[in-house]
Amino acid sequence: MSMRTPFLKGHGTENDFVIVPDPDNALDLTPADVAALCDRRAGIGADGVLHVVRSAAHPEARGMAAEAEWFMDYRNGDGSIAEMCGNGVRVFARYLQHAGQVPAGDLAVATRGGVKAVHIDKDGDVTVGMGRARLPGADVTVSVADRTWPARNVNMGNPHAVAFVDDLADAGDLRTPPPFSPASVYPDGVNVEFVVDRGPRHVAMRVHERGSGETRSCGTGACAVAVAAARRDGADPAVTGTPATYTVDVPGGRLVITERPDGEVEMTGPAVIVAEGEIDSEWLENATR
Repeated sequence: MSMRTPFLKGHGTENDFVIVPDPDNALDLTPADVAALCDRRAGIGADGVLHVVRSAAHPEARGMAAEAEWFMDYRNGDGSIAEMCGNGVRVFARYLQHAGQVPAGDLAVATRGGVKAVHIDKDGDVTVGMGRARLPGADVTVSVADRTWPARNVNMGNPHAVAFVDDLADAGDLRTPPPFSPASVYPDGVNVEFVVDRGPRHVAMRVHERGSGETRSCGTGACAVAVAAARRDGADPAVTGTPATYTVDVPGGRLVITERPDGEVEMTGPAVIVAEGEIDSEWLENATR
């Protein structure tokens, strides 16, 4: 890193991110760098890092450059790489607007989960086309202490296990990953959502995100929850022929998820830039020794 590297801080329903603009992919952003930046006591503090790179400049995104100018190189708070982050895409798009790279309206963002269609509303919300959910048929259970629940296996470009419970407190502290079974279903770990009903087409959730612990919100998790709830409620849009829209409350706010009859899932919610600053390379070097 150079002596002073610009960064921004943003959040989507309090799922927060360090944003590192790097259009030419010139920074060697190591897992240790990411973990240090995300440290809430000794670093800037965040659930993850949004590394902002032009698709043409990143080896993982060059094949998407014709469709999307910008690539969201997303990293979890522990430095590991993730396929997708729904709240992150919204904040990523808000940053591009904030930086004057794109206007309000439609744009495409490349991610490891594919190219995502994004719409920046004039009223401040951002809508992301999250693609189609995949529902592998394997039976899954998740556990907390001595209790076990069946979970719906939903893949939104990253893996989720959705469990419907009586009380969100049933999830425990979520500091460590809830055990799941069978282990072979999620060889790389899984995001686990615990869900309760709040009303018709209205649910609330808590989530353990792999690599980050419990977070205030998870966009792909909210989508997985809405899809699982629609199947549970007999509201599969592919069967009914009508869209299914669910309000999903997360600890950090509220998201609105719509699944269309063609299977496409859309997520709408806020995205906020809260601060800008510079990363001191000497501090980062010392922090990662």
